[in-house]
Amino acid sequence: MSTNEKVGHTEEAPVKESSIENKVAGDAPALDNAPEKKKREYKEMEHKTEGDLHAKVDMNTIQFTATDLYDKDKVDIEHVVMEEVFQLLQCDEGGLTEAEATDRIGIFGPNKLEEKKENVFLQFLSFMWNPLSWVMEGAAIVAIALSNGEGEPPDWQDFVGIVLLLLINSTIGFVEERNAGNAVKALMDSLAPKAKVKRDGKWRDIESADLVPGDCIAFKHGDVCPADCRLTEAIDVSMDQAALTGESLPVSKKLGDECFSGSTCKQGEVEAVVISTGPNTFFGRAATLVGQDNDQVGHLQMVLARIGSFCLVSIGIFVVLEIVILYPRFHYTYRRGLNSILVLLIGGIPIAMPTVLSVTLAVGAQQLAKHKAIVTRITAIEELAGVTILCSDKTGTLTTNKLTIDKENVKCYAQWDVEGVCLLAAYASRTENQDAIDGCVVGTLPNPAQAREGIELLDFKPFNPVDKRTEITYRDNRDGGKIKRATKGMTGIIIELCSRNKTSELEDQLEADVEEFARRGLRALAVAYEDVIGDAADGQGSGFELAGLLSIFDPPRSDTKQTIDDAMALGVKVKMVTGDQLAIAKETGRRLGLGDHMYPAKVLKDGPEVGGKHANLDEMIMDADGFAGVFPEHKFEIVKRIQALGHLCAMTGDGANDAPALSRANVGIAVEGATDAARGAADIVLTEPGLSTIVHAIYGSRVIFQRMRNYAIYACAVTIRIVVCFAIMSFIWQFDFPSFMVLIIAVLNDGTIMTLSLDRVLPSTTPDSWDLAEVFAYGIGYGLYLSASTIALYATMHSTTFFEDKFGVNPIKETNDPEGHMVIYLQVAIISQALIFVTRSHGPSWTERPSVALMLAFCLAQLISSIIAAFGNWGFTQVHAISGGWIGIVWVWNIVWYFPLDAVKFAMKKTIIAALQRRKARKAAVATVDENGERLQRTASRHESLYSNRTSFLSRAANRLRGGAKISMSKNELQRFSSIQAQQSGAALTRAHSRPAA
Repeated sequence: MSTNEKVGHTEEAPVKESSIENKVAGDAPALDNAPEKKKREYKEMEHKTEGDLHAKVDMNTIQFTATDLYDKDKVDIEHVVMEEVFQLLQCDEGGLTEAEATDRIGIFGPNKLEEKKENVFLQFLSFMWNPLSWVMEGAAIVAIALSNGEGEPPDWQDFVGIVLLLLINSTIGFVEERNAGNAVKALMDSLAPKAKVKRDGKWRDIESADLVPGDCIAFKHGDVCPADCRLTEAIDVSMDQAALTGESLPVSKKLGDECFSGSTCKQGEVEAVVISTGPNTFFGRAATLVGQDNDQVGHLQMVLARIGSFCLVSIGIFVVLEIVILYPRFHYTYRRGLNSILVLLIGGIPIAMPTVLSVTLAVGAQQLAKHKAIVTRITAIEELAGVTILCSDKTGTLTTNKLTIDKENVKCYAQWDVEGVCLLAAYASRTENQDAIDGCVVGTLPNPAQAREGIELLDFKPFNPVDKRTEITYRDNRDGGKIKRATKGMTGIIIELCSRNKTSELEDQLEADVEEFARRGLRALAVAYEDVIGDAADGQGSGFELAGLLSIFDPPRSDTKQTIDDAMALGVKVKMVTGDQLAIAKETGRRLGLGDHMYPAKVLKDGPEVGGKHANLDEMIMDADGFAGVFPEHKFEIVKRIQALGHLCAMTGDGANDAPALSRANVGIAVEGATDAARGAADIVLTEPGLSTIVHAIYGSRVIFQRMRNYAIYACAVTIRIVVCFAIMSFIWQFDFPSFMVLIIAVLNDGTIMTLSLDRVLPSTTPDSWDLAEVFAYGIGYGLYLSASTIALYATMHSTTFFEDKFGVNPIKETNDPEGHMVIYLQVAIISQALIFVTRSHGPSWTERPSVALMLAFCLAQLISSIIAAFGNWGFTQVHAISGGWIGIVWVWNIVWYFPLDAVKFAMKKTIIAALQRRKARKAAVATVDENGERLQRTASRHESLYSNRTSFLSRAANRLRGGAKISMSKNELQRFSSIQAQQSGAALTRAHSRPAA
């Protein structure tokens, strides 16, 4: 490509501009060079020039440290005049010496991000540190340490069984977390590995990690900028910053401009002075935001914390009751009472709940992978089911990130039609070594070869920053070999060039068309032609005549509109959050059906206008269809505020600039083609273009959520039925059920319930949420009913002769007869598992077919339970095999008690559940504000914080063992990064007038 050819046909802007604007906008300043016949402004954008800045304090007071150099309250090193840059960095254009560079490594650190490493052993132990695990561990201690006495050995059988379950649960969680991606590592790996630097007056290649502020570096077309720098020499430079700032096209750079670490040079050659490295770069600060909040409790963890707390409280109440009743009232011995308590501890806690849910999520992740969605954080599946707001990046996500000519909006003048204007523009474009503008113009033709078909190229003038247009002189073989010229470029330049058939009416019309394009976020490219007098390529022309006006736009992906419609049908609100300009965002929103209630990023700092329709910023964010001109910290703030309002938020993106928000969001989704940084920060990575996969993922996640909800109700019900049933039987009959048989019930139940991960369920059409009051209500209702079924069976067996008289079975009258223990074991094992068919269905349980896997697992478990009942003569656990008659009685008894379970479900729906839903609706209708009008924030409960897999003491221990420094940034620095840099950079994002939001 010629050094005089730019990436677009427009003047070089006085400040850095957003995406397309830098290529085809900027008509107003162009008129300064035009003949002043009539002052017109073909205003596509309003430019705001900041100019060069100076330090805000005395330069002599600024210390040569990272704290002072990057304190924007003192100096903005990214925008001060170059003389002050060299003074601040204590260097010149000759570069540093090796000795100076070594000293500066000690001051500023290496040009890389520190990777956070976790101690593997502590990471494994962390999965045993939550209330559910505590109860399991406590039961194991009771079995092995406290059960000694009265001449009996410790309860080794229970101890081994509990420990095995605990290790299996922890191992599954540990393996899943070790397989998860690391966002900071992905950001680290995407830094440029090599850099060309001048040291001791000589150019050499070094590791980019060895760069320091003050180094003189050089890079050219195709290279990655290794650190944030200011240009000291720039030859026709354009940089691709799309992965960092979301800008659609390469941005032109001139002397003194800043280049970001991680951006790619698309054109030209550069020499620059490094101003910041590692975590102090734009890229590094994004990584710091990604690493922020890594100790927050996950949504599923909070849900499990409350379910665990429910089980703990239930167990605790009845353990206390047994202690205060069995010992004083019935004079239980120490060991006998302890065995009864152990039954409640082992049977009451859902021992395998984390394992069952992990398997459910893991199988769900495999199912999502079939739809080209790779899950990197497995608990994100549950959170995706409850997502109410989807924040989507625009460039490359909603749109193709490929400019096109919007042929529907092409304006034609004189005798030209749309096809003719497009063909003329294609003539005036390169067919090889194309820039983005030439590529999209030639792309409007059915066949790119038509751009040179039927003509003979005589002369071509590529774009240059002075003329701001391209021009072709050609021989038209289809028109008798006449020589003609065509030109395309910036509107103001082209119309001033035209002299033929140019009227005031035409100029008025052109000005109106350009302003219409600007309001809609479309970029204008004017096209003109003339006939050449004579047969010489450089002959005088008859005068250019305006042919038409092309509109350039980054179009939406073909499936995006349907995907958004599908998401809205699922109850998910979609908001666009883009680094591009406001007008472009509005036009994209209109085309996609999102709406055009878009706001510039500055409102996130300034808040809504006084007296406007929005009372506060939170209200504006919820009302907005999107935000434009945003930077990484803006996206992060938007997601954070949405979450603070009680919503689960998903964020899609593809660039490194999206990584902080992807990390902060409840569910971060990296679209196909995303950078390593985005993929590392995301919870779900799409491997197929477009957003349609997200709809499949949302649908699939709701299926998985229903499976987990069904299990949660089942687990709570089993807890109630165990603790209530056996406690009451102890109080009434001093019945001592063997704790080992409770462990067998738990193993068989949980083994069967794991097949819920493959169960057939109907997903919700609205976002799911954990209504734990409803879950607990169902659990208590079912648990009490099942307890009644067991107590009634034992009372009938123990106190009457009904079964002996009707079925001729042997009598079981002793309170703790080993055969009586076996009867109760079989009854509890069968009906407890059968409960899952009730909890999984919305209607009668026999009308909704379960999966084959669940049905087979249920049948297998019942077969095993019946075999144990028939042959289990296990003296160590006080059970004895029972006859076939008693086995048949238990089966018939359970079938009789099973069918009313559906009646219990429907009765609860009509009464208790309906009342809970009405109460929830009333609470939602009342604004959550305090007496001062401030929004109330819910504080995480102690149980939630205790349940976190990353407990504070383990984190502190891990930090000591790592021995390495963790990237951190003070709140003040984060605020400065958010406000000052965004303000300065945002000033370069000039915005067009657009229709105000209604």
